[in-house]
Amino acid sequence: MLTAFARAFKTPDLRKKLLFTLGIIVVYRVGTHIPIPGVDYRNVQTCIDNAQTNQGLFGLVNMFSGGALLQITIFALGIMPYITASIILQLLTVVIPRLEALKKEGQAGTAKITQYTRYLTIALAILQGTGLVATARSGALFSGCPVASQIVPDQSIFVTITMVITMTAGTAAVMWLGELITDRGIGNGMSILMFISIAATFPSALWAIKEQGSLADGWIEFGTVILVGLVMVGLVVFVEQAQRRIPVQYAKRMIGRRSYGGTSTYIPLKVNQAGVIPVIFASSLLYIPALIAQFAGGTSGWKTWIEQHFVKGDHPYYIATYFLLIVFFAFFYVAISFNPEEVADNMKKYGGFIPGIRAGRPTAEYLSYVLNRITWPGSLYLGLIALVPTMALVGFGANQNFPFGGTSILIIVGVGLETVKQIESQLQQRNYEGFLR
Repeated sequence: MLTAFARAFKTPDLRKKLLFTLGIIVVYRVGTHIPIPGVDYRNVQTCIDNAQTNQGLFGLVNMFSGGALLQITIFALGIMPYITASIILQLLTVVIPRLEALKKEGQAGTAKITQYTRYLTIALAILQGTGLVATARSGALFSGCPVASQIVPDQSIFVTITMVITMTAGTAAVMWLGELITDRGIGNGMSILMFISIAATFPSALWAIKEQGSLADGWIEFGTVILVGLVMVGLVVFVEQAQRRIPVQYAKRMIGRRSYGGTSTYIPLKVNQAGVIPVIFASSLLYIPALIAQFAGGTSGWKTWIEQHFVKGDHPYYIATYFLLIVFFAFFYVAISFNPEEVADNMKKYGGFIPGIRAGRPTAEYLSYVLNRITWPGSLYLGLIALVPTMALVGFGANQNFPFGGTSILIIVGVGLETVKQIESQLQQRNYEGFLR
């Protein structure tokens, strides 16, 4: 693999793409440390130091922004608005006929949907930026910090609008940087920025585990976490690469004097067909009760019950609900992203069939049956991986953003595998050996 990387840098055009991508990553990381106007940076750092072990409701978004959210920088929102907009457009494609028609138009329709995604990203950035500024002004961004209400000293309308505009512009800049990596870099720009954001939080999270450890000055816990992380990476790679291949045979057809078809191929159905989306959905949905309880006044019974069972994350009610929501959203997302009837109709249109299965409706029923069977282990796998941070919270006293588990490890491994495959394909196009010999 190291030889393949060396050959990649020896290839002039591929070296330019890699260096360009690294340059964009540097610019992105610099932007995550530039505070926005109107924020008292010293008070922010004081509150961050006091809240290192519990980042509260904003831990997930803070992880996706590479730690920029809690520091309230120009890239505080990161790529979260773009991810949310992409998921919303993907869900609406199934519901709105106009978007479904655009999806079927090919490249022109995809470009139009991408344009809608950009507009929705800006709208969501304005909404989330306003919410973040309001939360920071009220002092609820850092619960328990004595100077939390002094993070924004000047609470005038002009300063508030300036802060929202700055964060919205930062989100637009992040979106532009991701598209630059896609067009002029090695591809998958948004995924790479997400990878960098999550990987940037690893050193501090690992060092916090070492500082909180008690065995051999924390090195035993540190080594155990590293070992568990390597095992988790191996498990995730194994499952992410696993797929059920449905064989498809195309009948031979004569068009004029030429013969078409007569080939064999397969439909790859991944074990984890839904990816990381169910974990994001379940995490976001579980944040709603705690968010309502945080902003609700008084000491009512329902607020106390929510704070005891759905805030910290180590309560059995929270764990069971989280696991069941992940399983539900795994089936839900697979159902809307893979249409067996559409696949069966396309196969029938081009003369394809599954050996032993009649074309048409029987094919759609067979694909639906196989998909349901294979989604069960995939959903259970997602639920177990997502519960790793909770187990670390109980066993090591780590924070809820434990690096090796949940959303972080799924994205890290998924994006890493995809990036390696892209570099490998470009090497093979130039008659070089790839990473896998």
